[in-house]
Amino acid sequence: MILRHSFAPPNNTRLSHLCGPLDAHLRRIEEALGVKIAHRHEQFKIDGPKPKAERALEVLQALYEMAKRPIDAGAVQLTLASEDVLGEADDGAMTLATRRADLRARTPNQSVYLDNIANHDITFGIGPAGTGKTYLAVASAVDALERSSVQRIVLTRPAVEAGERLGFLPGDLTQKVDPYLRPLYDALYDLMGFDRVTKAFERNTLEIAPLAFMRGRTLNNAFVILDEAQNTTPEQMKMFLTRIGFGAKAVVTGDVSQIDLPKGQLSGLIDAERVLRRVKGIAITRFDSSDVVRHPLVARIVDAYDGARKRGAAAGE
Repeated sequence: MILRHSFAPPNNTRLSHLCGPLDAHLRRIEEALGVKIAHRHEQFKIDGPKPKAERALEVLQALYEMAKRPIDAGAVQLTLASEDVLGEADDGAMTLATRRADLRARTPNQSVYLDNIANHDITFGIGPAGTGKTYLAVASAVDALERSSVQRIVLTRPAVEAGERLGFLPGDLTQKVDPYLRPLYDALYDLMGFDRVTKAFERNTLEIAPLAFMRGRTLNNAFVILDEAQNTTPEQMKMFLTRIGFGAKAVVTGDVSQIDLPKGQLSGLIDAERVLRRVKGIAITRFDSSDVVRHPLVARIVDAYDGARKRGAAAGE
C-alpha cells in the first residue's frame, strides 16, 4: 500500500528537523517499521503493508508537531515505541507530578506497570535493560511524595560487587553506596532537579538504605524501591518485603537475565515471582524487548541473548 501525505502549511525548518541529518530519522522509521519513505519538499510517500504504512504516517505527523526544534534520535525512538504517537492521552491515562511534563507510559506494559504501582502496595517490575522499570518506579515515588501520599522515599540496592560488606569501602555510608545507587540518583535529578534532591536528603525525605542494613526496620509511610533485585538471595528478598509498614508502598525491579550472584545461588527475584504470584495485594509486571525505549539496537541485543539462552537450554547446556 502507498500512502501520500503533504504537510501544510509547508515549513522548511520543520521539514528539515523532521527528516534529520541526511534523512537519518526517515531511515530509522523505515528500519523500525519495515516501510519505504520517499519525499520531495513537503510531499511524502510511504510504501509498505497498510498497518505499518499507517503507523509510519502517524509517527511522521507526531514528529512534525515536535519539529519546531531539532529532533534527536532518542525522541524518534520514543515516538516509535509509544502507542500514543500523537501525544493525545486517553482520559484515563495516568499523569505523574514530576518536573517532566512529557512523562507518560510509552508502551502498553509500561501503562500496566504504572497502574499496578498505583493500585498495589507491592509491585514487581521484571524485564530487560532499557524498559523504563526503574525510571518509572522513581517517577511514581516522586509523584507520591509530591502528593503527600508518603512522607519519604527510600532507595535500596544489593551491593553484590562488595559482597554486601561495605565497611571496608572508603567514605561515609552515602559515599560507600553511591556507585550502586547511581541509576536511582540520575532518575531523581531528572525528575526533581539537583537542588530539590539535595534539600530532600537534608530533610531526610530521601534516604539511601543499603539492603544489608535494613534488617529489623519497619518502613511506615514510605515509598521504597529495591533496584537490581535479581542480585538478592531469597532470604534477603523475604527480609526486604517484610520491612513494609503501614502507609508504605514498595516497588521491586530487576532483570533476571543479568544475575551477578555466585553460580548455583538462587536469585531472590526469581524465587519471589514463583512464591508470590498469587498473593493478593502484590502485582507483577513482565517487560520484554518490545518495551525497550533506548537505542533500537538494545532491543535486538536483548532478543539475541534471549534466543541464545533458549537454544542453550534446549541443548541441555
